[in-house]
Parts: sequence; structure tokens; C-alpha cells
Amino acid sequence: MQNAEPHSADLTVLVTPVWNDSARLAEFGEELATALADVNSEIRWIIADDGSSVADIERLESLVDQFSKVYPHVRLHKASAHRGKGSVVREAWATEPTAAWLAFVDADGSLPAPNTVRFIEVAKSGDNSLLGIRKRTEETTIVETFGRSVAHHLYILATRVLVGLRCTDPQCGAKVLHGDDYRQIAEQLIEPGLAFDSELLATMAHAGLTWREQPVTWHEKPGGLVRPSRDAWPMLAALWRIRKRLRSSA
Repeated sequence: MQNAEPHSADLTVLVTPVWNDSARLAEFGEELATALADVNSEIRWIIADDGSSVADIERLESLVDQFSKVYPHVRLHKASAHRGKGSVVREAWATEPTAAWLAFVDADGSLPAPNTVRFIEVAKSGDNSLLGIRKRTEETTIVETFGRSVAHHLYILATRVLVGLRCTDPQCGAKVLHGDDYRQIAEQLIEPGLAFDSELLATMAHAGLTWREQPVTWHEKPGGLVRPSRDAWPMLAALWRIRKRLRSSA
């Protein structure tokens, strides 16, 4: 028997953004559907496509049909054009305007599916937003290339210098936001691309909103579309724009 639709007071919306990445979603998505079903979760899962090719969208539609046989509360949201991760995540969240919790997780499975579900449950047990951070502890493991690790730490430094963001790992692709907190600042968020996370957190901090951080297991997966050598300058330019907007609104 399929689970009943969750009530809005309990509703968590989980968005997985994708762009021409159905191949990696195929494995992770099957695992995530199983993990969500195993805990009888009150989560609506939205796979948010950011203007992929026709062939990739057809593959996504097939995958969503496959996943729904395991976990019924999953659907595909299709953006009208490719604009970037930030744009499509916000667009998908906006389709559920009464959600108590708003989450996203990357499609590559770097955060394993069972860990993703547990992370959401931990978030819902508290009163404010929860951020995943890539940090080695007795309970967590981190596997990433040297180049990605260097880029990761340099970007953290940039967010502190340029926008004053005090966050251990702003770009970790696992976040669960309190719905009311997000809606308080949603209209101020405009960055369409990879700087979405930093704009989100810097704007929350500017508004006096707080969050918790929790170390997560993170295993970097091959085939990612992010290229530090290509994407670094656009992200730094975005940080500068964020800095100017926050200062002008002070």
C-alpha cells in the first residue's frame, strides 16, 4: 500500500538538481528511493532538471517512473531553459510554498543515500536549518581528490574575505532549511549558478538567521560537471556581487 501524501505541516521537500547528468542520477536515485521508502518518510522528492538535452530529459522521465515504483512521492520538474543550479533549486522549492522544510542534495551520490535520509531526519528534530559539512570525524569519512580539496578550502577563504561568511563548508551539497527562514529571504536571492549556496547563507546571516552544522560522509564521484579551473572566476565574481548587494541593503 502506498504512503499517503504528507500533510503540509510536516512536509519536507527534497530537491535533487540535475543537468545532463541522468547517468549518475540513475544509480544514486535508485538508492535514494529505497532509503526514503525504508523509513516511511514524509518527504516529497523533486528531481529538478535545469534545461538538459531532449535525450537526457527522456532518460530522466524514465528514471522517475522507475523510482516512483519504489517511492511514490517523487516527480520531475523541468525548467524552461538552462540557467544554473541556484535557479532550478529555487524554482523547484517555489512549487511547494507551504513546506515546513526545504532540502537539496546533489545527484552524484557523494553523500550516500541512507546518510541523506538520516541527515534530513536530524534536521527535522531541531528548530533551525542544518548544513552538511565535509569534515573527517570518528563517524564520517571524506574521499576527495587533492585538487578538489584545495579548491574547496580556497573558496571557503574567499567567502570569508569577500562576504564575511562564517560557515565551515558553504558549498557542501547537502542542506536542509527551515521553510519559514528560507521564505523570509527568498526574494533577495538572484544568483542562478554555483554561488547559490554562498548567497543563500550570506543572506541568511545578514538577516540574523542561524543554522547548525553537522559533519557528513562524503565520497567524491567521477564525472562531475564542475571544473574549478573554469568555474572559479565566475564564482568569485558572484561573491563580489553578493557583497555589494548585502552592503547596499545594510
